[in-house]
Amino acid sequence: MSDLQIGLIALGVLLILLVLGFNWWQDRRARNRMQAHFPASDQDPLLGAEGRQAGAESSRREPGMNVPAAAQAAAPDADTDDAEEPDPVCEIVIEVNFGEPVRGADLLPYMQGLRQVGRKPMRVFAATEGGRHRARVHAGESYAALQLAVLLANRSGPLTAIEWSQAWARAQDLAERFEATIEGPDQQVVLERAAKLDDMCAALDTQVGLTLLLGAPRSAAEITGVARELGFAPDGPRLAWLADSGVTRFTLARGDGVAFDAGVSPVEHLLLLLDVPCSPADPRAFGRMVDVGRDLAARLQAELVDDQGKPLADGAETVIDERLQVLFGQLDQAGLPAGSPRAQRVFA
Repeated sequence: MSDLQIGLIALGVLLILLVLGFNWWQDRRARNRMQAHFPASDQDPLLGAEGRQAGAESSRREPGMNVPAAAQAAAPDADTDDAEEPDPVCEIVIEVNFGEPVRGADLLPYMQGLRQVGRKPMRVFAATEGGRHRARVHAGESYAALQLAVLLANRSGPLTAIEWSQAWARAQDLAERFEATIEGPDQQVVLERAAKLDDMCAALDTQVGLTLLLGAPRSAAEITGVARELGFAPDGPRLAWLADSGVTRFTLARGDGVAFDAGVSPVEHLLLLLDVPCSPADPRAFGRMVDVGRDLAARLQAELVDDQGKPLADGAETVIDERLQVLFGQLDQAGLPAGSPRAQRVFA
């Protein structure tokens, strides 16, 4: 090996070490910044009466989603506050306070990056320079502060250290771009609250299913037509049976997991699913699904069986509904009323 080759190899190794060292320095600098901005907090809305009271109020509101810029451009009433706000029971908030008011039109391009961290959704709330609370950013207003509300837990598990770090990094990037300060709770407090909420939800998470075994394969279009005649409505890849409030009671899906409107392969079996925490409380929650399932089975010449593949015994729905009433009560006691916006967030 020539001296030139040895020199090039040595130079390459040196460059790699320099890059690694620089990345380590940046990571340590970011962590130090995070800890410098995290004030300690002992308040736990999951256990405190104030948290339950605030959560009960927010659970009556529709889930908050950041809407497209075209919808955000419509100016709200300047003399009223939006009702929707962060949920202290299931969300953790990072405050971003601007040194000078920032136009909504300048903030909107950054909203897309504030919708989710990892598998946890984020919601953005704002305070106008006139002190009004907003559930979303509007192009025609100027804002003094933002609140980034990060979900503490859902069916993907509790908020992780990586997800929380990502949320903090995005808040920090926003602060650097618009000369703002950021405040938020200590990371350990956040992770402990997330784990506590996840444990509570895991103990209450229940789904009840039924299967329709078709006597002969049928087309998805035929099944969809029959289901819609019965009252099912489109719901993404599935069909949904809705309550009067518009909340899904239970769903109908292909047994192979494919969307009804995807592909032309025939369907051999169907799945009815009652997602208990996400469905509004009902004395006949399961019985209602059984009634619809039997009607659907008759129309499709199918056999209705339970999740063990056995024919549904007479009176089984009454027994299961009695058990579900206990679960609905437990969800209420936990501050997670079945079918409420809060329950739909944490059981998503």
